[in-house]
Amino acid sequence: MHKLQLLSQHGCHGGSQHFYSHASTEIGLPMRFSVYLPPQALAGDICPAVMFLAGLTCTEETFMIKAGAQAIAAREGLILIAPDTSPRGANLPGDSEAWDFGVAAGFYLDATEQPWARHYRMHSYIIKELIPLLLANMPIDAKRLGIMGHSMGGHGALVLALRHPDIFNSVSAFAPIAAPMQSPWGRKAFTGYLGTDESNWRNYDATVLMQQQTHAPYPKGILIDQGLDDKFLAEQLHPDLFAAACQQVQQPLKLRQHPGYDHGYYFINSFIEDHLMHHKEQLSF
Repeated sequence: MHKLQLLSQHGCHGGSQHFYSHASTEIGLPMRFSVYLPPQALAGDICPAVMFLAGLTCTEETFMIKAGAQAIAAREGLILIAPDTSPRGANLPGDSEAWDFGVAAGFYLDATEQPWARHYRMHSYIIKELIPLLLANMPIDAKRLGIMGHSMGGHGALVLALRHPDIFNSVSAFAPIAAPMQSPWGRKAFTGYLGTDESNWRNYDATVLMQQQTHAPYPKGILIDQGLDDKFLAEQLHPDLFAAACQQVQQPLKLRQHPGYDHGYYFINSFIEDHLMHHKEQLSF
């Protein structure tokens, strides 16, 4: 397993904010991620952890800088993890021409189309490499791991949780791309990364994955927050389709819709405490 390189660390709410780099086998390039260790972890406790997947154009820094999550994590004894949103440095043709495809737009999937298939493997990177790396190097309780995300990262969090309920014990999302096969963002990404056969897209669509369940995969409930002033809501996000799929399999879902809130981090900052408490409660067993 490749060695972690500590890029920087910063005292924060009695804990410590760390930024790391490592050589990734799955991606074939250096990858970065961030970890917040609360005071309890620094004191030697094995702690529950929550992974946050960020959205389009973001990095491993965005959530840690903008969400205001560390104060709550410090109080509750939660480790926070934020991977980057795509490979960087592959220098593939066209990978930096659009903000919604390529660099910072990995969509948390394993690409099968060339030239993306070698490096754009964010799904396998998180499951097969990053989580084992974290468990080997951080005081994380492997049986108490939650996942959440925003927009593209909300899509990623729901998909990863539904495909790996043996790894993730809780899940939530802010304004997720909840039915990407019905979304221009999703269709563009899936066509580019996975090809034109839409049957290959179904493994990365949270609404489809929920429809395929035979029972509620998260019986303690899923939390989704959505701003009603979000300019992407009608065309890109489709939380109503995901809610209908949850109802179909009797999956408890708390879908909260908020007038006056848009798609950005002021929205996330406003409700991050509710999400972290949702995870803390479900990871406290």
